[in-house]
Amino acid sequence: MGEARSTGVGNPGVGSRGVGGTRVTSARFDLPTPDTSTRPFWDAARDSRFLIKRCRACGRAHYYPRPFCPHCWSDDVAWEEASGRASLYTWSVVHQNDLPPWPDRVPYVAAVVDLEEGPRAMTNVVDCDFESLRVDMPLRVAFRAADYDVTLPVFRPA
Repeated sequence: MGEARSTGVGNPGVGSRGVGGTRVTSARFDLPTPDTSTRPFWDAARDSRFLIKRCRACGRAHYYPRPFCPHCWSDDVAWEEASGRASLYTWSVVHQNDLPPWPDRVPYVAAVVDLEEGPRAMTNVVDCDFESLRVDMPLRVAFRAADYDVTLPVFRPA
């Protein structure tokens, strides 16, 4: 749903000057770059709404949003507001990550959740003691502003 982008927010070394006084920035690999096909998703997330896409040809929901159905390859897909309910499929508590900006964020929970509508989603589980994480644990979507343009869906215990 995006690619790396260069920004001065939260990156080590940002603000330093390179050769000829040019500003040095670091690529942000932790943030997506919204584009025309994903803009409705990011706008909805900023409004605390979680969108998925559903195929009008086969009826199956999919996430992450893309302009075609990954099940039947139809391009007849439409946005749909998801319930925001999910269950925990699997997770890992990350204690070490050397890539910026992650060293300042450890430990965190990287997870895969089963959305109530059917698709699986990679995400983070927040506001939860690591020891209380369980397979099939009920979760609810929450939203975390990552920068001025991107609000990320994350999940917390229901």
